Order: sequence, then structure tokens, then C-alpha cells
Amino acid sequence: MTSYDRALGALTGLALGDALGMSTQSMSRAQIEADHGTITGLVAAGPHQRIAAGMPAGRITDDTEQALLLAQLLVDGGGTVGADVLAAELLAWERNMAARGSLDLLGPSTKRAVERISAGEPPEQAGRDGVTNGAAMRIAPVGIAVPAEPLDALVDTVVAASFVTHATSLGLSAATAVAAAVSVGVAGGTLADVLELAPRAADLGAERGRWVAGGHVGARIAWATRHLPALPQERWADELDTVVGTSVAAQESVVAAFAIAAAEPDPWAALCLAASVGGDTDTIAAILGAVLGSVHGVGAWPADAVAVVTEVNGLDLASVAGDLLALREARP
Repeated sequence: MTSYDRALGALTGLALGDALGMSTQSMSRAQIEADHGTITGLVAAGPHQRIAAGMPAGRITDDTEQALLLAQLLVDGGGTVGADVLAAELLAWERNMAARGSLDLLGPSTKRAVERISAGEPPEQAGRDGVTNGAAMRIAPVGIAVPAEPLDALVDTVVAASFVTHATSLGLSAATAVAAAVSVGVAGGTLADVLELAPRAADLGAERGRWVAGGHVGARIAWATRHLPALPQERWADELDTVVGTSVAAQESVVAAFAIAAAEPDPWAALCLAASVGGDTDTIAAILGAVLGSVHGVGAWPADAVAVVTEVNGLDLASVAGDLLALREARP
């Protein structure tokens, strides 16, 4: 399997997970069950879906759109992203989404940060309260574009691409864990390699941000990736919902994605589980898809589901993967 297969697998997995979670995002497990029963594939938004009401099966959300936006900025910037550029592009993206009548807009931390910048605050201060998963959900392109070693260099790039909206210990540690996981996967690493590196990377990322109270992302990933696989499969969804947590908080949803990766060996079944657990399902499944795709490659994903998501959203992920890998190969 080539690095290109893995890079394309990461972007494809991100989009597939996002599309699976589109129809269940911000819903409880009971509401998901009432609308869809057991999630086994792409479905249209049901009657309990408010954010993506009326969306067809396979439609992506802000997770994939912002990841692709970041990918383009990385390519345009030769591997770097200016804080002011990212803030301006995110604000323009939200305005465009609002003009289209979408409710799938910027998350709370990102929205607060871009509003502060629009009001004249310097970018280096705008992300001081960013504790949610917004940076982590869009960071996969950095993992493709930047090698995991030296790890400090990867952390530098993650911070540069994230601090304008998520400059806290929680926000940056979550984003760093995801980027490192994708990067080591693209390099040929196994799932065991991914699960070993992610907590260590999260700890390094946490040191770069303003400390905020909350369970440490690295420690929680290390715990959850041991805890969930030790339970019977029928308990996984309940444990993720009630103990690990599935909210937009970085120390919940990002940890849940890694826990599922450790517990469920089948990549597609893992994404379907992520879309079923309630809460921020599109982000959990998108992060999970990026990580698993980097390890297993694009061949891990069902061709029919890939075709639907690609067609419904007009995606050209192959060229994006190639452009990001070119940045990786150009690094010293």
C-alpha cells in the first residue's frame, strides 16, 4: 500500500464518516434509533434532524468542508497557514453557508474567535477560549502534509493552523493527537502505532496552549483505547454515550473516536457505530474515518458509499491527496 493510498484513504474516510454522521448529528441515541434504527450505511436526514434538515444521503457537513478549506490554504501557503488568512477564510465560508440557508455553520469556539478578529482583536488572542473539537475535525490535511517525526515540527504546524480558533491546552492537544495519528498512518504505521503516538502527541500539543480545566486529552485517549475494547461489544455504544462522552468538548468526542478505532476492527462498522452513539456524531465519525483511512488505505471503504459521497458533494479528493503529499515530500 502506498502513501497515496493512505492519504486518499484518510480524506475519503473523513468525508464518509462526516456524511454518515450528518443525519444523526446533535441527536440522542433514542432519536437516532427512532429515525433510522441501526445505522449500517448512508441515510438522509430524518424527522428529528434539525441542523441538516432535509439533507440527502451522503451530504457532508462543516467537518469536511473546513478540512478541505484548510488543505487548500496549506497548498497555497507552501505548507504554512497564516492565522489572519485562516480566520478570513472561515468567516467567508460561514457567510456563504448562511447565504445558502444552511444551519451547519461555525462551531462555538471558531465562531467566537472569528467574531473577535472581525471586531479588531489580534489573531493571537482570538482563540483563547477554544476548547471544542473544531480544530481537531479539520486538521487531517496537516497530518497528510507533515511527517510525524520530528514530532515537534508537526506540533508546530498544528499550532499554526489551529491557535487562531483553539489556543487552549484542550483544543490544541486534541488537534495534535489527530494530526499525529493521520501522519503516522500515512507513513505506513499500524493501528497500534497510531494509538501509541496519539496520547504522546496530545501531551505535547497541550503544552502549547493556554491551560484550561478539563480531563487531559492524552491521558483520556490512553485510558479509553484500553477501556472500550475490554468491554463486550453490546456495551460499547452505551459506554461511549454515558462515560467517554460524545459532546463537542475536545476531551470527549475526539477521545471517543480513538476509543472506537481501538475497539472495532472493521473500518466501516466503526464509522457506523460512531454515527450511532449520539451527540457530535459527524465529527466523531469524520475524525475516526481520517485515522482509519490513513492506516487501512482507500480500499477499506465501500466503493458504493464512496461513489455516493463523491457525487452528491462534487468532491475531487484524489487531487487534494496528491497536493498534500507533494508538500510532505518537499519537506527537509
